[in-house]
Amino acid sequence: MKIKCLIVDDEPLATQLLEHHARQVPFLEVAATAPNAIKAFELLATASFDLMFLDIKMPHLSGIEFLKSLKNPPRTIFTTAYRDFALDGFELEATDYLLKPITFERFLKAVERVARAMEPPQSPVRSGEKRFMILKSGPKSHKVYLDDILYIESLKDYVRVFLSNGKNIVSKHKISDIEAELSSAHFVRVHRSYIVNGQKITAYTASEVEIGEVEVPIGTLYRGQVEGYLG
Repeated sequence: MKIKCLIVDDEPLATQLLEHHARQVPFLEVAATAPNAIKAFELLATASFDLMFLDIKMPHLSGIEFLKSLKNPPRTIFTTAYRDFALDGFELEATDYLLKPITFERFLKAVERVARAMEPPQSPVRSGEKRFMILKSGPKSHKVYLDDILYIESLKDYVRVFLSNGKNIVSKHKISDIEAELSSAHFVRVHRSYIVNGQKITAYTASEVEIGEVEVPIGTLYRGQVEGYLG
C-alpha cells in the first residue's frame, strides 16, 4: 500500500523538488499539492492523506499555525529554509524537519521513518514457546502442551488424552480431528483407536509400541505408516 502524500508549499520549485524525490520512492504517492494553508485545509476536508509535507513560511497562515488548527492532522514533515522553527516542529510532534534545499538522501531517511511508523504491529514471537492445544472437559478448558502427551485413545465421539504426569483428560473430539490438528508434530496414528507421541515410544514390535509400561496395539491398516515413521 502506498503512502498518500499532500505537499503544502507556496514555492513552485520547492513543490516540484518534493514531487521529484517522491517519484523515486516506490511506496510514496503524491495525491495533491497546495500553494497555501487555505487550499490545504480544503483538500483535507474532502480527502484523507497519510503524510503531509508542510512548509512553514507561507503567506496568510504559517505552517505551524495551520498544523495547530487541525484536530486530526496526517503525519507531518516540515520543510523550511529556516532552522529557527525546529523546536516548534517537534513540540507539534512532527515526524521530521527538513531544511531546504532538501537532498534526496535526507528526504528518503524521513519518509522511511514514516513508513516504519505505519507498519502494523507484529504479534510477539516468544523464543522457545512450546506448542499446545486446548481441550475442553466438562466446565474446564485445559491448556495441554503437546510434549506432555503420551498417547490418545478414541472413545467414539470422545478422546482420552494420557499425559506424562499420570493424569488423563476426556474431551469431546473425534480422533480424526485430533489427528489433523497434530499432523505437523511428532504424533503417529498407530491404530483406528490410538495416536501416540512418537518421541515417547520406548520400544516396539511388529504388533505394538510401548510407551513406558503401556503397550499400544498397531492396527493392520496402520502398520506401514508406523514402520515408515520408525524408519
